[in-house]
Amino acid sequence: MRLSTPLAAMLVTASVHGQYLADNGKPYPAEDFYKAGEKAHRAGDHSMAIAAYTQAIALAPAHVNAHLHRGFCHSILKQYAEAVADFTTVIGEKPEHPQAYLSRGSALAKLGRHAEAIADFDRVIAIDARNGEAYNNRGWSRKATGDQDGACKDWKASKRAGNAEARIILENNRCK
Repeated sequence: MRLSTPLAAMLVTASVHGQYLADNGKPYPAEDFYKAGEKAHRAGDHSMAIAAYTQAIALAPAHVNAHLHRGFCHSILKQYAEAVADFTTVIGEKPEHPQAYLSRGSALAKLGRHAEAIADFDRVIAIDARNGEAYNNRGWSRKATGDQDGACKDWKASKRAGNAEARIILENNRCK
């Protein structure tokens, strides 16, 4: 995205009393920043998306989707600690949000915090026992902690749930 885009204009507009003002002198609503963040995210400009989601959150701190999508962008940019913080906020607002647990577990695993990641994947599976990605990811975290048998059980469950990666893992004889 270029600075001439509406999102960039929103982000660089002078701030008055902590609010970005549109040409009409009224504050941009948080949802405008959120939608601009979605657009930047879809375009692959994850840094710009984070900036837009951050402004949406500043205007509406409980905007669950802004936190969730900012977390996705942080993960894409390998900013895993920041992603964990956003997903944790989502979970605080919506304790039964499987995507937030799945995404936080994945970020925790990237940080090498496998025991915590496993707990998050357990929570996803408790919410949706057919979530093949959760079984697959938990398998990788179990393997990282030395639990090969548990990893194999998870990859088999993931394959039964239709996860293609688990099928490849099992076909490559990672499990007996």
